[in-house]
Amino acid sequence: MSVRVIAIDGPAGSGKSSVARALATALGWSFLDTGAMYRAVTVEALRQGVDVHDVTAMGELAREVDVTTLPRVSVNGRDVEDEIRTETVNDAVSIVAANALVRHQMVRRQREFAGAQPLGTVVEGRDITTVVFPNATLKVFLTASLEERARRRGEEGEASVARRDVADSTREASPLRQAHDALVLDTTGREVGDAVEEIMEWLKHKTLS
Repeated sequence: MSVRVIAIDGPAGSGKSSVARALATALGWSFLDTGAMYRAVTVEALRQGVDVHDVTAMGELAREVDVTTLPRVSVNGRDVEDEIRTETVNDAVSIVAANALVRHQMVRRQREFAGAQPLGTVVEGRDITTVVFPNATLKVFLTASLEERARRRGEEGEASVARRDVADSTREASPLRQAHDALVLDTTGREVGDAVEEIMEWLKHKTLS
């Protein structure tokens, strides 16, 4: 891979979005929240009344919609930033993300996005180091205690976060896995800035080695 990518994986509430966004800012690189893409597709499916369990229909929807994540998440030019974190979307997004046809469309776009960035891209999600960018410049797997992750997710609670863990790690299409060469960072009780500094040190050593 000729493009520079820092790939960040981890379960829900591990701090992926906060850390990745701050890291991209510190480096002056682009940022891509892949989870927001699946949430955006879910929002559009619910708006159109498409059954999220219908594999073929969801694959077709994912192929047709235009999803952007910057500066805000939008679908076909409609701002959905405030809709993607609702309880209804939380309940349905794991089903959508488990759809291999949907993932095929989203992965293609994620790779195209990274390939078009002049400096580099910090990408976060749940299969970024293992499937989307297996040859990333640096792979990081974030983790945190269930209690901490539930606290960060607010109203979802530990039971909801635990269910997401099971759904994400057991799905057939691109399940959540820790890549064998990913560096693990436990964010429990840590500030975002601390995590960013550590990753930047890893990147420095990786670049110099």
